[in-house]
Amino acid sequence: MPITHITFVSSNEEKFREIRDGLTSCGVEVERLALDVPEIQSLDPVQVAAHKARAAYDMLDTQAVLVEDTGLAVVAWKGFPGALIKWVLGAVGEEGLCRQLDAWDDRRAVATVVLCLYDGQELHTFTGQATGTITREPRGTYGFGWDSIFQPDGYDITYGEMPREAKMTISMRARALAALREFLLAQR
Repeated sequence: MPITHITFVSSNEEKFREIRDGLTSCGVEVERLALDVPEIQSLDPVQVAAHKARAAYDMLDTQAVLVEDTGLAVVAWKGFPGALIKWVLGAVGEEGLCRQLDAWDDRRAVATVVLCLYDGQELHTFTGQATGTITREPRGTYGFGWDSIFQPDGYDITYGEMPREAKMTISMRARALAALREFLLAQR
């Protein structure tokens, strides 16, 4: 039976807009619910998202839940902070993270978004990645999270300097969303 309704569990309105807009062509209704879901601590966003999806589904009476987890793996730090990026930014902010990296020559990073769709029986995982560098200081006012410090490979601007429409053509969320959209359309 095709999925016709998805509850996207997130307190982030900007993420919701990106998800909702990316799924308009699927004929799936997407609503957002801010729900405090227990989050395991891991560098791997796949593990975190899978755990959150199952926990959110258990808390709700819905057809399917969709959760997202994001990771920013700094190459010089052997993948840290990964899925713990939210906590690092909460402690030191974007500018603090940039300054901490000043001790290393290698500023490369891999940005990952994992979308987990869970219907109570099957867990479907969709991953998107982008490679780039962490800038020396925050740049830009668009986006959220660490968009102002991540400059994707092949560009001389950060995600924070790109309007949402431009970012959603190249971002890791756009890639994960494309895989989810393909999956939902194949079910029809």
